[in-house]
Amino acid sequence: MDQIAWFAEHFIGLFNESAKSLLGLITGILPTLLVLLTAMYAITTWIGEERVTRAVKWAGKYSVTRYTIMPIIAVIILTNPMAYTFGRFLPEKYKPAFYDAAVSFVHPVTAFFPHANAGELFVWTGVSAGVLKIAPESYARLAVLYFLVGIIVILMRGILTQWITRLLINRGGHQETFKRFDEMYEAGQIQGAKTEGSVL
Repeated sequence: MDQIAWFAEHFIGLFNESAKSLLGLITGILPTLLVLLTAMYAITTWIGEERVTRAVKWAGKYSVTRYTIMPIIAVIILTNPMAYTFGRFLPEKYKPAFYDAAVSFVHPVTAFFPHANAGELFVWTGVSAGVLKIAPESYARLAVLYFLVGIIVILMRGILTQWITRLLINRGGHQETFKRFDEMYEAGQIQGAKTEGSVL
């Protein structure tokens, strides 16, 4: 009987704690997320979609900016998972590496821009919880380091994945196919290459 009473008490206790956690989110991080999302949409509207598109295309020209600036802009402005659509501005051979860089940045970005990946904010809160409890004055420094290390990691991953992609294209004998993709991209077809009703 004691075990049943203990189970019942702790069972309802679980829901009580969950409710407290939800209330904390509603009064804490949720308003911040809403304001950040609104601010990002407003900034994009003020800057103009054309200017943002030009900036993204420029960033896609060089390896360093393709795997740093481009994923950062994508993740902050479009948030996860919409950020990956920025890959449409790249030639086919760079899309896997861009995706790798962007998907690797959706956690480090939450240190300063929690709206970008609100569904998995628990990663940053888990990383920072100990520092916040023991040395709250170091919280901002941890956020900066988390963000900067994220940028270094996405650059490394992007370059490595680009190299692996090139290796697989060559090993599989797909050079001609990707040459056609490049020609279509140069001709202004950024949404994906199609011919005769099917993907090349």
